[in-house]
Amino acid sequence: MRANNQDPRVSVEVLERFMVDVLTKVGVPKEDAEIVADVLITADKFGIDSHGISRLKPIYVNRIRDGILNPVTKIDIVKEGPTTAVLDGNHGMGHVIGKRAMEMAINKAREYGMGMVAVRNSSHYGIAGYYTNMAADAGMIGISGTNARPSIAPTFGVEPMLGTNPLTFSMPTDEEFHFFLDCATSTSQRGKIEVYARRGEAIPEGWVIDNQGRIRTDTLAILQDLSTGEAALTPLGGVEEVTGSHKGYGYATVVEILSASLQQGAFLKALSGMRDGKKVPHALGHFFIAINIEAFTSLDDFKKTTGEILRALRASKKAPGRERIYTAGEKEYLTCLERMEKGVPINESLQKEIKQLAEELELDYEFPF
Repeated sequence: MRANNQDPRVSVEVLERFMVDVLTKVGVPKEDAEIVADVLITADKFGIDSHGISRLKPIYVNRIRDGILNPVTKIDIVKEGPTTAVLDGNHGMGHVIGKRAMEMAINKAREYGMGMVAVRNSSHYGIAGYYTNMAADAGMIGISGTNARPSIAPTFGVEPMLGTNPLTFSMPTDEEFHFFLDCATSTSQRGKIEVYARRGEAIPEGWVIDNQGRIRTDTLAILQDLSTGEAALTPLGGVEEVTGSHKGYGYATVVEILSASLQQGAFLKALSGMRDGKKVPHALGHFFIAINIEAFTSLDDFKKTTGEILRALRASKKAPGRERIYTAGEKEYLTCLERMEKGVPINESLQKEIKQLAEELELDYEFPF
């Protein structure tokens, strides 16, 4: 969900520099802060506003201040083979851990054709597509997923058990942008609900179910009830099998298994961030896969065929009243072009958070709000 284009805009460069300054002020080493800021600004450039600078204060700064996120990231290699590795992130910055893990997977794939790295004891790592696009930039297929604090109810259930658990793919094409599919296995996600809350709008029906099995749309109350477990997100496909709920539930479970079982990490309720009424690290798990296309066919041929598939889809017959068919990654590319030129729109609620951080950390910035 994208921000309102009527909101005041701030250039990508200024926002990225501001995030680096904020993160270094709260103890993140500058080199790591630049990685985190790059992941976040990439989300903002793509129009994935639920995972950009809006996450800076509530997810990263506040958790560092609460002592449940280590600003200095120490990564241990638990186990490693020619094509695989298991890393322990020691509750450091997920973006730093994620970038290191995908770099390892890419290097292994470059030498052996494929590489996979599993991670435990990490933290929120931003948009999964950042890491899969790293592989696509290297001429490879990238796949990544992560578990998260429990928020999705199983099909026919009402208790939040699974995270939003994105399953993400990037593939290079002969066009100006990758095929890039980065989406949660829930119908929607908390970050998007927070965007609606900042606007004072009700969420669409079917996103959230409460403990009584009622479909909810009251955004502010939902955010509170999601925190207490009195409401849950629905799996991709909604609440009924007839609309495909079991498919989203199944894929969310696949991501949970690959984010916990291979690396012997935490899962389900253990990811809540709470224990005995106290905040604790979320101990998230991730996985990263890189597939070297040249091990199967030439990169140019792969890009050409992939591009032809996407162009054929976009050129297919459109529904009445629809002017355009998109393929995954296209909207993000177009949004990126526009925001690189005009800046990122900042809504009123986010303006307050940015000004508060600048004041608290004594940062000298002039924003157009």
